[in-house]
Formats: sequence, structure tokens, C-alpha cells
Amino acid sequence: MTTMMRFENDLPGVDIFVCTADPVIEPPMMVINTVLSVMAYDYPPEKLSIYLSDDGGSDLTFYALLEASHFCKYWIPYCNKFKVEPRSPAAYFISLSDQVDANQAEDLVIIKRLYEDMTNRIETASKLGRIPEVRTQHDGFSQWDSFSSRRDHDTILQVLIDGSDPSATDIEGCVLPTLVYLAREKRPQHFHNFKAGAMNALIRVSSKISNGQIILNVDCDMYSNNSQSVRDALCFFMDEEKGHEIAYVQFPQNFENVTKNEIYSSSLRVLSQTGLKYGCPVEDVITGLSIQCQGWKSVYFNPKRKGFLGVAATTLPQTLVQHKRWSEGDFQILLSKYSPAWYGLGRISLGLQMGYCTYCLWAPNCLATLCYSIIPSLCLLRGIPLVSKGELHAYQTRTHKNFSESSDEGHVPPFNSQSLPKQEINQNWFK
Repeated sequence: MTTMMRFENDLPGVDIFVCTADPVIEPPMMVINTVLSVMAYDYPPEKLSIYLSDDGGSDLTFYALLEASHFCKYWIPYCNKFKVEPRSPAAYFISLSDQVDANQAEDLVIIKRLYEDMTNRIETASKLGRIPEVRTQHDGFSQWDSFSSRRDHDTILQVLIDGSDPSATDIEGCVLPTLVYLAREKRPQHFHNFKAGAMNALIRVSSKISNGQIILNVDCDMYSNNSQSVRDALCFFMDEEKGHEIAYVQFPQNFENVTKNEIYSSSLRVLSQTGLKYGCPVEDVITGLSIQCQGWKSVYFNPKRKGFLGVAATTLPQTLVQHKRWSEGDFQILLSKYSPAWYGLGRISLGLQMGYCTYCLWAPNCLATLCYSIIPSLCLLRGIPLVSKGELHAYQTRTHKNFSESSDEGHVPPFNSQSLPKQEINQNWFK
């Protein structure tokens, strides 16, 4: 942070990309809470631009973002005045204690009422499946008049807040960050490349509007939990000795809806300056590998206060679908020209190659797992001992000890951490 203080007047512009694809799976209220959390960063607002990519092309999502553009005029000053953490309204109101400072109480009542009113309007529109009379009050909705379907439509681009406009201010007269909505053009005859295509479309659009030197990519279900995250990441880029070597900073994925007993093992935030690779379901992995093979370095940053919090898959079908995509994508990388086994040879360290290969071999690992599952069963049926009695007794003793220690800590990891990965590996192979 010392570096940041020295360069306070020379801070670079930051473009923040938030991506969503389905208003049903990713409700508009969740999306705008993430947007509001990054709009309220402790960072010069004139150097902050937020872009929402809506691959679902939903007028409901646009309506929610329009509502957020009005609410932020009250929310951002409130956050700055009372040093609010986290700055996602939903997460903040849930985390509030019963006792609030008397100086804050009156402002809290007002901001909470404004948020609840906005929530009611958005959720009512979502239930009705249509936008209320406000549709005629904003020109942006006219772009849906020629809308065919989410897979066949023209580009929809709306600048809801223009940070360069002197009149774009909050209730205290301070400048607001730029806020842009984008639903990129889609045609049935052209493959859209999923999130990689959405990210590259955002890069092209942002280069014409704000052209920030740094890009922060945030999933719509991962709100900012720390208002200092941008400044923290920039410390690495602006370091006088090593900054020129850094390509991106990665924050860990943290989830707020998991516990120590989470049975689905859900336990890339990227600041980047390059386009994303196509042709792979895990575009972040193949892009990161390509960047590192060009000689750039990366930073894994895990601050004491979690930078981002999100929602993890909570059901077995959701988890299997998610892990199936990951395992297929990783295996696809292994068989492609970007395989770390040969593309990374001589370009990255052996340890890093092995790290990438560990995940690329996730799906083929099912062969060993199938043997592990089938052979012991056959041996038991035929009465063939797999281990000696002494080894079995030692294993049972160790397992009992581990189980007892885990139970004392309030969670039971042996089943949770071992059984599900085997289910995932086998399911991914047979798919």
C-alpha cells in the first residue's frame, strides 16, 4: 500500500467486466449487487468503468442495471461516508449487527428503504416477465423492439452513466464511475465462443469508451468483499522492481454458502491486459497458460479479508455439470497444441508444467479410479486378501484417529473429501 500512496495521482484507469448469461440462473438482483459492490470501490471514480456483459440479452437484466444506476447515487456516498464493508448491499444488510451508531442510524434507514423499494420493483418485473411503464421512459428499451431471440439479435449497447459527463454525479455532487450495458451481437450461423467471446467483445467496446490500462474480470455471482481489492492488486503492477513482469493477479475463489461439511468440495479473478483464447470450455486456464508461456509472471494474492465472495453449486447435478465442463476443458487442453506437456516445454518451469498437467489429467484419472473401485470388490468376492492383517489394523487405527479428530472440530471430511471427487471423475469420463 506504500507504493499506492506514492502513486496516488498517477493511478491507472481500471475497466471492470461483469459477465452474466441467463437471468433465470443468475437473477438480476444478484447481478446488480455484484455491480454495485465494484462501483463502490475505494478508487477514484473518474478512473473506474464498469461493463456488464449480458449474453442472455435480457431486458429484465437491463432494467435491473438501470435501477442500479439510480440507486448508486445514494449507495456510493453512504459507503464512503461510513467506510462500509462489504459493499454489496444485500451482503451488507445481512451482516449488520443490531447495534448501529446513532450518527449512522438515520442514513441506514433511508438507504435500506431505497434498496428494498428497488428490490421490489425488480422482483415484480421478473415475476411478471415484462418491464413496467418505465420502458417508455428510456430509449435503451427500444433496442429490444427488433429483438428476435437471445441467440439472434443485433448488438445492444447502452452507456447508463457517462463518467466524463460533469452532470453524472451522486447526491453529494461527486463524480460517478462509468456504467455500460452490452449484449453482443449473436447469429445462429456463427459460434459465439461462450464467455471468451463475451470478454473479447468487452475488450473491444471498452477500448473505445474508457480504454483502461487494467482489466478486472468478475463473475456476476462473485461480489467484491473488500473495497481495497483494486488497490491491492495494483501494488503488484506498480512495483518498481517486478511490476513490469506481472501479467495478471489472481484472487482465490471464496464462497459464502459453504460450510466445513460442504459435500460438493466447492472450497479466475483476473486482472489482465490480453484477449482470451477460443476453442476451449475453460478459457481462463488456456489463456493463463498462453500468457505465462510468453514470459509473463502471475501473482496469486490471498489477503486476510477475502477479496471476493460468491455462490457455489449446492446440489449434486449442478456440481457434476460444472465439474464435467472443467474436466472436459482441461483434457481438451492436454490434447491441443497448447498442451503444457509440449507447448510449455522450455517456456515455463517444470514445476508449473506439472501443475497444469495435474488438472489436464483429471478426467483420464478415472481409469485408475475404476480399477481402485472394481479390483478390491472382485478380490473380496473371491476371498483374496489385498493387504496383510497387520497393515489392515494399522490403517483402521489411523482412520479412526483421523475421524475422531475431525469430529472434534465439527466436520467429517473422510466421506466429503474423498467420495465426491471419485463420483465426479467417473461421471465425467462416462459423459
